[in-house]
Order: sequence, then structure tokens, then C-alpha cells
Amino acid sequence: MQKKTILVVDDEPDIRQLLREILEDEGYLVHVAENAATARRERLEHKPDLIMLDIWMPDEDGISLLKDWLKENGLCPVIMMSGHATVETAVEATRLGAYDFLEKPLSMAKLLVTVERALETAQLRRENIGLRRRMDVPVEPIGKSLIMEKLRDQVKRLAQHDARVLLLGEPGSGKETLARYLHANSPRRDGPFVDVGVGTIASNHSAVEFFGRVDGDIIQHGLLEQAHGGTLFLDEVAHMEPETQVRLMSALESNSFSRVGGSELLHVDVRVIASTCKSLEEEVRAGRFRPELYYLLNVVALKVPSLHEHSEDIPDLLKFYVDYFVSREKLPFRTFPVAVQNFLRNYPWHGNIRELKNLVQRLLILGSGDEVALDEVKTAVGEPVVESHRGVIQQPDFYNLPLKEARERFEKAYLEYHLDRYAGSVARLSAAIGLERTHLYRKLNSLGIKFRDKR
Repeated sequence: MQKKTILVVDDEPDIRQLLREILEDEGYLVHVAENAATARRERLEHKPDLIMLDIWMPDEDGISLLKDWLKENGLCPVIMMSGHATVETAVEATRLGAYDFLEKPLSMAKLLVTVERALETAQLRRENIGLRRRMDVPVEPIGKSLIMEKLRDQVKRLAQHDARVLLLGEPGSGKETLARYLHANSPRRDGPFVDVGVGTIASNHSAVEFFGRVDGDIIQHGLLEQAHGGTLFLDEVAHMEPETQVRLMSALESNSFSRVGGSELLHVDVRVIASTCKSLEEEVRAGRFRPELYYLLNVVALKVPSLHEHSEDIPDLLKFYVDYFVSREKLPFRTFPVAVQNFLRNYPWHGNIRELKNLVQRLLILGSGDEVALDEVKTAVGEPVVESHRGVIQQPDFYNLPLKEARERFEKAYLEYHLDRYAGSVARLSAAIGLERTHLYRKLNSLGIKFRDKR
């Protein structure tokens, strides 16, 4: 496990040396700084997990330094220290964002407990961010079919090695889920998992996105730094801009880069998993994808099956997503009878698992009754059924809602259905439904509809 790094900032040499010895004995990696200027430099160079910051220093006080650092995103926890501070100073430091305040002379027991709790809090915060990012993703690929059992076994074996992996498969087939499953079964599982839809990054912003930026004392950490010690997942790399390909290729070859606006060479330890629904070999032949980058990413290629290749897993997938939406979105619980399951097993699923997930959500939102009816499913997948088995026209339960809420439910179901039909392509969806793309992006965001392709 990688050692946690602590930066101690104090103008008193004895305090710096004492803290260094205590913390190193506890297994931490410690760097020290005697003033604010050195602290800024050390922080940029070592990216500490925790900072212990003295309030009174000769060149600049610790409160001012803390205020400057808090302007950045992702600041590590800061523990303030002082032997002359008033209660008001301690309150001000914690109000600004310091994790805690320690009074000198330092109590060794309190020091170690505070440091441990600060690091644990920071770790929990990172994990919670990761959990929010994973809200739409199953813990592991769902299904008991032979093809899925074999796939999980392959991924578990691959996870023990650091080789780059290229996931091949149709849109919506579960490539991101598989990438997360690989990460979760690897020695890097405690590190970050950073996923990025590379097709959404414009070439003029790609350097900052991947490598970060330095503007004076303000640092923006890029994707490679964010993924340090963990996994960087590059989703649909075939959509990557040519200029971005060149920059990324250089960084992956050397595992090092400099931030935009900075001169310091940074080294990162990152595992890269990439995915594509296109043939990268064809993209290389057509001159749209650099062959050098293709060979860097394609160390091990893994085919992710489309849903129609393991349709026997559909009952398990239906159950999983019903439970998911009932627990996460408090939607009403409904069952899928055997006749409905059989119909869905023979449905073509052009949008794969993503289409099935969205279908379940629509049926729970718009349907009524404890069981999902076959006619209801046929209508939802585009086979209109006007009358029920009793000859009575079925009315969705949102008919009883206020107009604004009913319209939002209909629009969400309507747009998700068509987004599935066009394999997640916002451009094709825009042309099909006759809504200008800028307005469509705004509508998708306002309704909370996830989309990747922004071409």
C-alpha cells in the first residue's frame, strides 16, 4: 500500500524535526518547509495527502496561505498549528476550511489521532465521490450465462497484471461496468477510478484536461494526476481528436508530463483501460487514429458481448434494474411475468444493456399495477398496442399528475427511448426529433438523462 505523504510547514527547526521523526515512525512519508514560499514549492512537487501548517511564520501567515490554497479544487486536509493563537483564530481557521487546529506544545497522542482521522476523512470523501460516479453502474457484470462467467474469469485474471486493456463492444454493452470490475479486482482497487468520454473533449482543451494547468499558485489537476495510483478509463477512444491523440501518446510512453503553464516534469503511476465500439484497425487505415497510440492501448483486447449474445441473462438484468430503481429512485416495485421475459429475450436490443435499463425505468415510471403487461412492453419498445385484453384503452398513471410533472415524465421517457434507438448519438437524435442540438443538450441535462456522444 502506498505511503501517505504529509507536508509539515513550520518556521521552528525543532518542531519540524520532531514532527518528521514522529510521523515517519508511524509510517508516513514526510516533507518539511520553513516558510510559505518553500511550502508552496513543496506542495506543488510532492502533492501531499495532508498538510500541517503553522499559523505564525515570518514571510506570510498560515491563514493567508490557507485562503490561497482553498481557491483550488481538491485541496487535501490541512491541520493548523500555533502556540500563540487565540480561540478566535482557531475558529476562523476551521471556518475557512482547515480540518482541525492543534495547540503547541503538541500532545503526541492528540497529534496522531488527528492526523489519522484527517486522512480517513479525506479517503471517505474520495470514496463517496467515486460512489456517486458509479451510481448508474452495477458492481459487476450481471448474468449467469457461460459467456458472462467466462468474461468475469478473464477480467479477474487480467486484473492481477498492469497491462493496458482495450475493451471492444457495441454501445451500451457494458464496457464501463467491465472496466470498473477490472479495477475493483486489481491491486489498484484502493486508488481512484477516473472515467472520461474522450470524444467530449475539444482538441483546444485536451492538454489542460489531461495534464492540468499551473497559473501562479493556482493548480488545476488533470485527469492523469487524478488517476495517479489507480485507473484511467478512456471511453470510446475512436472519437478522440487527432491533437489529443498525440499528447496522450507522449504521456503514456514516458508516464510523465508537464502541466500547461508549468515546467516541472511529473511522473504518474496509472493503469489505462480504453474502450471502443469501432474497429481501431479500420480507423488507423483511414488515417483517423494514430497507429502508435493504437499499439500502446491494445496490449490486451477483450470482447464485450452484445446483449443478444447472452439473452438468457435478461431475467437477471431485469431483476437487478428493478431493484436498483426501487431503492435509488423510490419508484414503485413491479414484476416482469414469464411471458414478458420471453418476449424481451427475443427482442433485438440494438441499444444493448443501456436500452434495457432505460426500458425498465420507463415502465416503472409510466406504468401502473404490480405486474408489467406484455402489451405495455410492446408499446414501450415501439410496437403500438391500442387496446388491452379487456378492450379498454390503458392510460399511463402520469395522466393523474399535474401537467408540468406529467410532461417531464413523458419527455424523459420519449428522449431515452429515442436515444437508445440511435445508440446514444445526440447528433442523430437531434435530426430525428427535429430539435436543435444546443436546445437538446439543455433538455437532456435538465431531465437528468446521461449521454456520452457530443459530436
